[in-house]
Amino acid sequence: MYCAQSCRQRAYERRTAVQRGGLPEDAVVLSAAELANLQDRLFQLRCAAEDVVTAAEDGASAEELRKMAAQVVDVAVELERLR
Repeated sequence: MYCAQSCRQRAYERRTAVQRGGLPEDAVVLSAAELANLQDRLFQLRCAAEDVVTAAEDGASAEELRKMAAQVVDVAVELERLR
């Protein structure tokens, strides 16, 4: 079931491209821009996690660490949404 003819067409195009390219059926193909965006968001997540570690090593308060950990979660949630 497809929501529209255009969605059906995109699915067909993806299947055809996968078959022609010799990629596995479950392959995920990203454009260069999508890959760069994903890498940027992963870097942002790593930096946020490193900030928590640094703050903990520097003796940050539990409240400050909680806020920073919540920011890490927010970044991770955004990362889960592949755009």
